[in-house]
Amino acid sequence: MNHAVIDQTLLRWQEKEALAEAMIPIIGRLYRKNNVITSIYGRQIINQSVIQLLKTHRFVRQVEGHELSVNETLAVLEVLDGMNLGPAHIDIGKLALKHKEQAMGTPLTHFLEDELAELKDGYDPNARYSTPAKDVVLYGFGRIGRLLARILIEKAGGSPLRLRAIVVRPGGTEDDLVKRASLLRRDSVHGSFEGTISVDKENSSLIVNGTAIQVIYAKSPTEIDYSRYGIKDAIVVDNTGVWRDRDGLGQHLQCPGASRVLLTAPGKGDLKNIVYGINHGSLTDADTIVSAASCTTNAITPVLKVMNDKFGVLNGHVETVHSYTNDQNLIDNFHKGERRGRSAALNMVLTETGAAKAVAKALPELEGKLTGNSIRVPTPNVSMAILSLNLNTETSVEEVNEFLRHTSLYSDLYKQIDYTNSPEAVSTDFVGNRKTGIVDSNATIVSGNRVNLYVWYDNEAGYSAQLVRIIHDMAGIRYQVYPRTA
Repeated sequence: MNHAVIDQTLLRWQEKEALAEAMIPIIGRLYRKNNVITSIYGRQIINQSVIQLLKTHRFVRQVEGHELSVNETLAVLEVLDGMNLGPAHIDIGKLALKHKEQAMGTPLTHFLEDELAELKDGYDPNARYSTPAKDVVLYGFGRIGRLLARILIEKAGGSPLRLRAIVVRPGGTEDDLVKRASLLRRDSVHGSFEGTISVDKENSSLIVNGTAIQVIYAKSPTEIDYSRYGIKDAIVVDNTGVWRDRDGLGQHLQCPGASRVLLTAPGKGDLKNIVYGINHGSLTDADTIVSAASCTTNAITPVLKVMNDKFGVLNGHVETVHSYTNDQNLIDNFHKGERRGRSAALNMVLTETGAAKAVAKALPELEGKLTGNSIRVPTPNVSMAILSLNLNTETSVEEVNEFLRHTSLYSDLYKQIDYTNSPEAVSTDFVGNRKTGIVDSNATIVSGNRVNLYVWYDNEAGYSAQLVRIIHDMAGIRYQVYPRTA
């Protein structure tokens, strides 16, 4: 390659960088002023760096076969910036592509005004202050609790949700607050927290990206009066798993300042198990205690739903290859569960999973059609579900993969189902992925009506993102999505 070609290649890259830099202030302004959340093919672009923005554009090549032009997306953003929009989720990548499919010469401004007619001039400068914030309390501050905190704080600039408090058990050291801050700041799996954290020992609080979070020490919910801290009508997210039925979780509702409870584990008894995107529409104001089911149930239910809708599922088996969790032992020791007492860091551990049966709580049409089992493996995060399905109709690898690719981009489940065609994908590639399940298309096997699907999922980040979606719904916070899905 001669020097002239090299120079031109670098120049084109630098031009792309300059365009991406111009996008950043517009993205931020739309988010903080209008509460418009922008994305590119389902990937949110708020608070992204120049390189991250360019990588997001490049991602489109994987799913659509061609790279998205930064010129085109910047042009969309510039028009949106002048439209005085109301709150919404807007995919600028899909809008840019849709504009290219219009009749030759269709002005971008006219196209976007038609597409977003319901939002145009919908910005009310007083709305931010007249819409009351919704208080959220995290009861427990383990793996899921800390990831929830990260997501809620990240969204604090444009969402009415406010993380007001975390509840932990007393009995720590004198520098307990410092240690809690350190665990939030540093994470061996998900990396460093993007932002600043300071400790206010006098008020027993953490100040995180400007958000003051009260740290409350209590052995049980019966000891807590949230109203003492100015917290009211809060959604309490129970991350402990200590109580999983209505009676146990009902203790939270006895606390002044609490109004609803979300359990981050499968619920027992008559509790609704909600998989966002599948059955969240069944939630009513009367549902004061609900469960978000398990990470595995959230990962497999969306894929099972669309496969059943398209091809019909006669029956099947779900095998999960799951990263070890905190409930297992690092070295061999007593454990009340079978096999889980053996070293998690050294063994593959065969164990049971209720995820296959739990699917039926969100998707009744599959009741009795699925069996399931699980193998815990020596990795700290990211799991895989292998769906072995017998369908009503015969199909092919190409038909199944194209259907799932299109579904991941253009259906109402685009936030739940992701898709990869990388021949080199391994588990660590999906750390931090906030989709609940990622279909590995290169692993799909089809023989007649028998299909094997391999679905990756970040059992921490993907599940936590689903929890935040449920919290939004419980708080009555719902956004219009553009462009509209078919």
